[in-house]
Amino acid sequence: MGGNVTVVTDATFESEVINAGKPALVDFWATWCGPCRMIAPHVEALATEYAGKAVVAKLDVDSNKQWATKYGIQSIPTLLFFKDGKMVDRVVGAVNANVLKEKLSALL
Repeated sequence: MGGNVTVVTDATFESEVINAGKPALVDFWATWCGPCRMIAPHVEALATEYAGKAVVAKLDVDSNKQWATKYGIQSIPTLLFFKDGKMVDRVVGAVNANVLKEKLSALL
């Protein structure tokens, strides 16, 4: 994983995402998920581009079920966008990198 991507767990999600004080994009994924691997480079590129301006994080749904359940994650990859600690948008599936960038930019 890229150096700017924040790996969050059930224990750190609230402090790293909800209380981050900046917009956040969280990629709910799993190691066995092909589409998750397809979008991973896009998520890592966004983490680098938005370093210091937004949190770009990944949460492995296999080992961290609490937040995935709370947000009703039923398919992966699901990417959630947060502003002021609240989920404001959702993308399900492997989408074009520009879609993710536009949604994250809109939160800044």
